[in-house]
Amino acid sequence: MNPRPCLSLFALALTVLGAHLGYAQTAAPPANPLDVVPDKMPFDVPYGAPVTLDRADAVLAASVADAKMKGWKLVCAVLDSGGNLVSVKRMDGAQLASIEIAIHKARTAVKFRRETKVFETNVQSGNVYQLTLDDVVASRGGIPLVSEGKLVGAIGCSGGSGSQDEVVAKAGVAAFK
Repeated sequence: MNPRPCLSLFALALTVLGAHLGYAQTAAPPANPLDVVPDKMPFDVPYGAPVTLDRADAVLAASVADAKMKGWKLVCAVLDSGGNLVSVKRMDGAQLASIEIAIHKARTAVKFRRETKVFETNVQSGNVYQLTLDDVVASRGGIPLVSEGKLVGAIGCSGGSGSQDEVVAKAGVAAFK
């Protein structure tokens, strides 16, 4: 028996095996993005003194005015930096369920120091683990109110589509700044 054909078959087998192992390494599923450890804390906005009633009402006045101009019937609420209700406005004809939803959106924005749209985006991309956390609303329309680099409260709007709620909430945030 000639040793050369055996060596050639052995070399071929190693080449095939090596190619297969190399393919297995490149075809491995990507690492879980949740395993990435950031250098800095995300959404690390310190809490500040609670938003005042006057400023909360100014935020709500701007939001309600924007909604009226567009013909949308919404509920808008402002909570302070401790997650407590400061003021709420229910427009004529707005659905009753939106009262608690608006408050809950603002509470989510205060507690997690981020817009509720972040949760919506994560859920839509398959990262549903956040729905296991208390007080999460994964629907846009909740936005923190930040003054001098500190979170002093949040606005939550509900009653339209998520994008309508967000537009009206942003009108309130713009008036706050």
